[in-house]
Amino acid sequence: MRRPKSMWSLETLGRVRLSKYFYMREFLYSEIANFHRLQNIPRDPELTIVNGQAFCEALLDPLEETFGRVAVRSGYRSPELNTYGNENGLNCARNDYPQECHVWDRGVGEEAIAGASVVIPWFADQYEKGRDWRDLAYFIHDHLPYSELWFFPKLCAFNISWRPEPWRVISSYIAPRGTLLMRGAEPKEELAERQRRYADFPKFRGFATS
Repeated sequence: MRRPKSMWSLETLGRVRLSKYFYMREFLYSEIANFHRLQNIPRDPELTIVNGQAFCEALLDPLEETFGRVAVRSGYRSPELNTYGNENGLNCARNDYPQECHVWDRGVGEEAIAGASVVIPWFADQYEKGRDWRDLAYFIHDHLPYSELWFFPKLCAFNISWRPEPWRVISSYIAPRGTLLMRGAEPKEELAERQRRYADFPKFRGFATS
């Protein structure tokens, strides 16, 4: 598939079904693009679809099966849009930053990556009442093959990314800020302790990784 050059070809791309619950169109919306009158169109649509399918099937579908609606806050960004956001202080990392997960068409094979910033309304409601973000972080860690998680204060939104070989890194801007789990490390809390944190969560529905 060539880079869309018309509204109709872009509409075709948007109709691509990435997984059971998600279509490409959900990931193309961008406040940065809309406000600054920029396009957010994949440079390599085929690679974007391949990596996006792997991401949605492995991570987002199981979350939606388990918690209900998963809201996409920030999905795919074209290399040009992401560069604009980075150069203008709009909370976008550099295209070559190792953990930049929004540019889905920048890597192939072992270098492939795809991700998004999402909100789980079921958990956001509890977070607003004071629930610890780490309860959700450890639930995801114990059930899904995520690569990186990065949590944010508003709505307990978080970046979640997929790679063929996951890094298993957890970081947060919510107190306690910083890195909860470094690449290659094991959680400080034992499994039983982590499980107590999310004992009242809905039963996981998806493919467990351990």
